[in-house]
Amino acid sequence: MATTIFHPCNAALPLPMHLLRPRTGSHGQKMEGISCPSWRLAVETNNLRDWKTIPVLCEGYISNYMLVKLYRQYSKAVTNQAILYAKSLNLVGDGKEVWVFDVDETVLSNVPYFSQHGFGPELFHSVAFNAWVTSKAPMLPESHKLYMTLHFFSENQNSIFLTGRSESQREVTGANLRKAGYIKWEKLILKGEEDVGKPVVVYKSEKRRELEKEGYKIVGNIGDQWSDIRGSGIGNRTFKLPDPMYYLS
Repeated sequence: MATTIFHPCNAALPLPMHLLRPRTGSHGQKMEGISCPSWRLAVETNNLRDWKTIPVLCEGYISNYMLVKLYRQYSKAVTNQAILYAKSLNLVGDGKEVWVFDVDETVLSNVPYFSQHGFGPELFHSVAFNAWVTSKAPMLPESHKLYMTLHFFSENQNSIFLTGRSESQREVTGANLRKAGYIKWEKLILKGEEDVGKPVVVYKSEKRRELEKEGYKIVGNIGDQWSDIRGSGIGNRTFKLPDPMYYLS
């Protein structure tokens, strides 16, 4: 069974995404006395931490959540607030005022991959995922609208992509970003050899501090993981997109 999600721009781009082993009636399933919607809320509010995979009983619920309406609606609610904030800023216009964007599940969506292979952070290290990142991930339309607003409503706000992908994936990541509609950026920061093994929050804090030392002012910071927007150098304001598919500390 498949569902199609349409790009909200004038030229609709169908994105076929296949449901992950959907179960009928999964919305009301219980797990140790906790419903699947309650589990997702605990995840999204960062009250449930360091989990590795979606509970088996909730796979169907999360699949439906990601592929039908709620995920896109909640993403839109976040980015609408980010757009209002971006438009309200009175910027110096020196080219040093930047937004920091995470990449996976922020500007690019791996939902088609996960819907076919399952969920869990270990899948990031699989041969299949390494093949997937060769320019295949579509844009997350809501985040693309924010990106376009920054570059065409207020030309003084530049974008920096800060990702946990490795330096060896720079070429394919850049190509994927351009193919998905992110046509320019100030910097694309990826993990080097010296960053391997660092928790996400440590790695991204260090990179943001380096940006500040270079004279950049982070006016906005958006990501799908709490580790994207915690730590030091987080910027003037942070925005957390929904992502109940996996957890990165």
